[in-house]
Amino acid sequence: MSSGFDEGKSRRNWLERLGEKIPGFRGFQDRELRREVDKIQREYLSAETLRLKSKVRDVAGRFTDSGQIGVLDLLDRLDRKLDGLSQAIKFSDYGATGFFDVVKVGESELEALYEFDLSILEDLDLIENLIRDIPAPGGGDPREQMERAINGVSNLEDKWSGRGTVISDVVVQASS
Repeated sequence: MSSGFDEGKSRRNWLERLGEKIPGFRGFQDRELRREVDKIQREYLSAETLRLKSKVRDVAGRFTDSGQIGVLDLLDRLDRKLDGLSQAIKFSDYGATGFFDVVKVGESELEALYEFDLSILEDLDLIENLIRDIPAPGGGDPREQMERAINGVSNLEDKWSGRGTVISDVVVQASS
């Protein structure tokens, strides 16, 4: 994941590259680039969450079509939780105050944040598997699997709320 920052740096135009030669300007550029990379990562995570939401709606459609509406309340709860998680990810602050300021953040510190974001993607994959494994209408009671998926999203919400702590730890390590 650290290549996102490097790739962003390589796409700079000639004016931005010239600005790197001005004392103090490069640090400003790097902070702005990190903000942009962070934003792109969060938008991607949010979009992945919304993709799972569409899968839940597909499952709900199959249960509705088969006349088994008794489980739609759980699917609606799962849908709302995914929506809340997507919004929390998309609209969270760019890191934490100080992360992109004057603190020089090195590769090892950034790796901690990138590893955290990668673990979010891995958790989303697990939730996708839980949704995929919901028994089809007539294939057994789907409630337990739906509850597992809901709990998985709840755990991921809790984990995401801890991202600020991860960023704060990165800032502390970088300033030490």
